[in-house]
Amino acid sequence: MGTVTDLNAEGTQAPLVLVVEDYPDAREMYCEYLRFSGFRVAEARNGEEALEKAFTLLPDVVLMDLALPLMDGWEATRRLKSDRRTADILVVALTGHALAGHAEGARRAGCDAFVTKPCLPDDLVDEIRRLLEVRQAQPSSSSSPSTPPAGSRSPRGGGSSGLQSSALVAKPSTFNLL
Repeated sequence: MGTVTDLNAEGTQAPLVLVVEDYPDAREMYCEYLRFSGFRVAEARNGEEALEKAFTLLPDVVLMDLALPLMDGWEATRRLKSDRRTADILVVALTGHALAGHAEGARRAGCDAFVTKPCLPDDLVDEIRRLLEVRQAQPSSSSSPSTPPAGSRSPRGGGSSGLQSSALVAKPSTFNLL
């Protein structure tokens, strides 16, 4: 499903985004634009494939469509967040359903942000970069890395990412940090 460039323009390893989308045209568009924007990209077509790839690749971000065959994005996210190996991976819910309860449901499932389709590719890239910057800006904790504070997600290497699951911050038009 395409080759991945390992280094970005600065010569460092680019963040890896796992794009989970069942519609081939949408998946291809997201993947190509993310590659164009300097990310490494992996693809999955359903929730089961998303789990397999997440456990193997340990991406920095999972862009998760919520309406998927075999296993939906809700359940795949719950399983990712409940597994110690993948609990720290940022998950961006991507859905065509903008109903009021969907953002809260995504938060409860463990999503770190909620994006309503259709969205502009530049806006999606900006949201992914913003989440990565928030994660990177958080100070590392010298305390036990396996026990993050309640309500937070610890980045790989320990400490709290500060992405509070109880905070819902409205972003312009379709983005919400959960």
